[in-house]
Amino acid sequence: MNIAVKPAAQAEVDEAWATPLAELNPARTDRFRNDTIWPVFERLRREDPVHFTPDSEFGPYWSITRWNDIMAVDTDHEAFSSADGIGLANRKQMEEQEAALRAIGQEPRRRGGAGFITMDEPEHSVHRKAVSPTVAPANIQKMSPLVRERAGQILDSLPIGVPFDWVDLVSKELTAMTLATLFDFPFEDRRLLPYWSDMVTNQPGHGPVKSWPHKAQAMMECFGRFEELWTERLDAEPGIDLISMLTHHPETRTMSRDQYRGTVILLIVGGNDTTRNTISGSVYALNKFPTEYDKLRANPDLIVSMVSETIRWQTPLAHMSRVATRDVELGGKTIHAGERVVMWYISGNRDDEIIDDPNAYIIDRERPRHHMSFGFGVHRCVGNRVAEMQLTIIWEEILKRFPRIQVVGEPVRSWSSFVHGFESMQVVIPERL
Repeated sequence: MNIAVKPAAQAEVDEAWATPLAELNPARTDRFRNDTIWPVFERLRREDPVHFTPDSEFGPYWSITRWNDIMAVDTDHEAFSSADGIGLANRKQMEEQEAALRAIGQEPRRRGGAGFITMDEPEHSVHRKAVSPTVAPANIQKMSPLVRERAGQILDSLPIGVPFDWVDLVSKELTAMTLATLFDFPFEDRRLLPYWSDMVTNQPGHGPVKSWPHKAQAMMECFGRFEELWTERLDAEPGIDLISMLTHHPETRTMSRDQYRGTVILLIVGGNDTTRNTISGSVYALNKFPTEYDKLRANPDLIVSMVSETIRWQTPLAHMSRVATRDVELGGKTIHAGERVVMWYISGNRDDEIIDDPNAYIIDRERPRHHMSFGFGVHRCVGNRVAEMQLTIIWEEILKRFPRIQVVGEPVRSWSSFVHGFESMQVVIPERL
């Protein structure tokens, strides 16, 4: 694969450097789809690391692009609140989505409302602790043999010598299987989980979303299924799955319907998009950097560090946002109370003041876990070990079976400035070992 900037994208790269800083909107979605975001963040880190966009489809917002500044925001949950949402919401699209929900007799959830990730302390920790045992190391260790068995079945079913979509047949399938186990969701319906995740994170014309009413209807189907699971488990014997944990914990057993729905969305999207896009990203990165692929095949012990390097290099969630609760000085700027602040993890992971040669993909870095893809502070990703377990197992099983997986052309990337991933990626496996 050619890793140079494609000629068709050069105009967009030039534009990123030429646009007046006051007019620069780093969340512009087309740049993420076209993979031309990198010069935007390079410029902001260099020229304006605490940058204000006064007007955009997302409203006004601050962009924080350097590692240390992102850390300062992420670890100060008192000055920067999650209660009003953790992403950038397109205002026009939110209005259209809310109208579609009302048309089917549903009142939209409040802004934020994505489970405990949009709660502040002390409520956040109470809800987070309720689900933590499901993703604790002891339970992950119990799950690992089953994940390995399923990973082997997926890989053994793949065609040899003909192109296929890696995202669909491998990345989505493995994460769907694991999510179904974590929820104790009917296994035969597991592909509903990545489908619902895609319905949440996409807008009409992208992913599976055909229209706002289509999206609204899918969300109600999702909530209906999970409300059935809640009812089933409420008085059943406690299990180790996520729904049982919520129904049997004294603090979450009485949560509101909106809180439960928000938590379901958080767990589906958090458990699906991040892992599946890093699985796809690992294949893509190893093809872009073939010497690293050679290094991995020669030494499979590098899988663990390769997984962490992929999580950094891919950064499956490009940003998280907060709202300032008071005036805060950062980088010589004053962020006023009530203003939205976006932490661009995808930029912090490429900060050359913190990470050597950050644009390169180097699977044997000295500190491979030194990245910010899981966030920091009280909101650090609760399922990070589950993600690492799945990635490690799938690559251990890949190396037992295939000398090489070849990416055929550029993948189709997600239409999103939040989920940094792939809609599809064609690959060919030339032969089995």
